[in-house]
Amino acid sequence: MRVGICILADLTWAESRPLWLRAEEMGFAHAWTYDHLVWGGLADSRWFSCMPILSAAAAVTTRIDLGAFVVSPNFRHPVSFSREVQTLIDISDGRFLLGLGAGGTPDDTILGADRLPPRQRVDRLQEFTRLLGRTLDEDHVSADGEYYRARDMRLVGGSVRRRVPLLLAGNGPRSVRFAARHGDGWVTTGAPSDSLDDWFAGISRSCAVLEDTLSEAGRTDFPRYLSLDSSPRSSMESVALFDDMVGRARELGFTDVIVHWPRPEAPYRASPHVLEELAARGFTGR
Repeated sequence: MRVGICILADLTWAESRPLWLRAEEMGFAHAWTYDHLVWGGLADSRWFSCMPILSAAAAVTTRIDLGAFVVSPNFRHPVSFSREVQTLIDISDGRFLLGLGAGGTPDDTILGADRLPPRQRVDRLQEFTRLLGRTLDEDHVSADGEYYRARDMRLVGGSVRRRVPLLLAGNGPRSVRFAARHGDGWVTTGAPSDSLDDWFAGISRSCAVLEDTLSEAGRTDFPRYLSLDSSPRSSMESVALFDDMVGRARELGFTDVIVHWPRPEAPYRASPHVLEELAARGFTGR
């Protein structure tokens, strides 16, 4: 089991730089930040941009993988965004993990667009994913889609697609099946639930859909990322709770889990002492 940590983008670089460095020192496999214009969890907070943060983190670290958790089509175009991906792959020497998701509120209306119903958001994400993959793998890309167009997009110097895994986020069956067929990994937050048992039960059902689809597609060795703190409990409440959640994730076949840097207040309120204790003994869970 690999363990990663998410550092929210409400901190200045002077404040967050030590956290990225500490995450690598602690032995986390990967470190992430959110990609939003405005995040609903801290809607009145200052907020900084994901890709520049990850570029800065790549410049001061050497080993830890660095992830966008997750990019959505709400304010990005796959063609122009492919240049940012290509650049970050270069800066990080291939340590970039790219999560892609359908996105939600309030990012979806900030640029003046109408709010799409869930099915159309998934349609748009699938088109976004396919076109982004092409622009990272092919030269002279042109496309005429329902949501996106491209005219002779250039990729000089050969494919960079193989150097960045597209980790597709989804909780519903349709999105899970798309991730299994077209992604390089699956990311899930699970469905909102009142109890930890109900949350894991829902994730178990999604895992069954994933397994069936992977089997149909003849795919194996498929990375699976679970955001533990999307549950009704914070994984950093105690070492015992962390161990329990990691153990349950392992039983469901997850290869990776993601926790959040403890904060003094919600969201992700927890004690930093728990994080230090886990780092001292290793993050494998028991």
